[in-house]
Amino acid sequence: MFFIVSYDIVDNKMRTKLSKKLCNYGQRVQYSVFECSLDKNQYKEMVKETLQFVDLEKDSLRIYKLCRDCRKKIASYGIKQGLADDNAPIIV
Repeated sequence: MFFIVSYDIVDNKMRTKLSKKLCNYGQRVQYSVFECSLDKNQYKEMVKETLQFVDLEKDSLRIYKLCRDCRKKIASYGIKQGLADDNAPIIV
């Protein structure tokens, strides 16, 4: 499953901790946006671990699940590329 995770965290320390945690689950594509390719268990783990850095009264954490067809419609411009397509070969 493919997810877009975005956040707006007021506290600098918590924002840094959240971004470091999200690096374990996906790739940063903008300062506060990550793309993650996760299975069901990884998704549940990510939500549980990231919510500890979010103050629900002040902050925002948004997670968008994209279906395979929707993911094909992502348009990206500029220098930062997202995660490779699940079916595409990875060349190192």
